[in-house]
Amino acid sequence: MNKKEVIEQLKTIVKPYINNQEAFENLSESTDFIKDLQINSANLVDVILDIEDHYKIEIDTVSMERMVDVKSALDIIETKLSQK
Repeated sequence: MNKKEVIEQLKTIVKPYINNQEAFENLSESTDFIKDLQINSANLVDVILDIEDHYKIEIDTVSMERMVDVKSALDIIETKLSQK
């Protein structure tokens, strides 16, 4: 699975939680979930849980705290999938 595919899947996962449509339409690796997409911290937990369900992975607390933007989410997903 390449980065572009993962980004497209991430867009589907985060879409219900976004509050900034323009930032969502321009989503890239540098997009910040809270600052750019205006996802609140409670919903960010929901996003992480949805990512876990979608990819059948478990994201530990340390990784959750690092998952603040698309790039870190991609890195964590890639790492967890490679450990399966």
